[in-house]
Amino acid sequence: MIIMGFSPFKNFTFARLNFLTMLKAKGIHKSYGSLHVLKGVDLEIKPSEIVSIVGSSGAGKSTLLHILGTLDHADKGIVEMEGQQISEMRGEKLATFRNQQIGFIFQFHNLLPEFTALENIQIPAYIQGESQISSQRRAHQLAEMLGITGRLDHKPAELSGGEQQRVAVARALINQPKVVFADEPSGNLDSTNAKLLHELFFALREELGHAFVIVTHNEELAEMADRKVMMQDGLIL
Repeated sequence: MIIMGFSPFKNFTFARLNFLTMLKAKGIHKSYGSLHVLKGVDLEIKPSEIVSIVGSSGAGKSTLLHILGTLDHADKGIVEMEGQQISEMRGEKLATFRNQQIGFIFQFHNLLPEFTALENIQIPAYIQGESQISSQRRAHQLAEMLGITGRLDHKPAELSGGEQQRVAVARALINQPKVVFADEPSGNLDSTNAKLLHELFFALREELGHAFVIVTHNEELAEMADRKVMMQDGLIL
């Protein structure tokens, strides 16, 4: 599980605390055809902050998360990270930025079934151009922190739901991102594993200093966050 104290990642994360606002979205609008999903959303995320985004289905939570995480583009408005405007990035420049600065955790894990847990964790590091030795060392360090060292040679089908989600968490963290976006991360877990995952996010924040932005219907997780953001009809209340 989490190893408190010295971490090989700390120097990379806490240097970022010089930024009062790490991520900023302003005036975000998004429509799909005639459906106006986001209607002028403003949101700021501080370094190492854990923010939950809640609201009924159709409120625009996942759409906002995908725009903040550069998986989708706003029709209008800007997204900045540490003063760098990312909402206008496209193509290879955007892909490189996303790989290096942003981590993602999804409800259904999205692990590649033909690869082992270790290989799944390493994939973002490979894309970044890390050597196998370097990425494997970091993957093992994260696996030790997450309590899955004994499962690294197993493929996803051989892992429990909770173990698969921990592999997905390690994959999200392998490139030391500034912020991790999680879309209903415990939605496919039983209550015990959901609670463990929630506690894990906060332990990781304390150990590594990452910011987390979490879309969730889980009230327990939402209330644990540093700040809970409520969305309704495409707006933040």
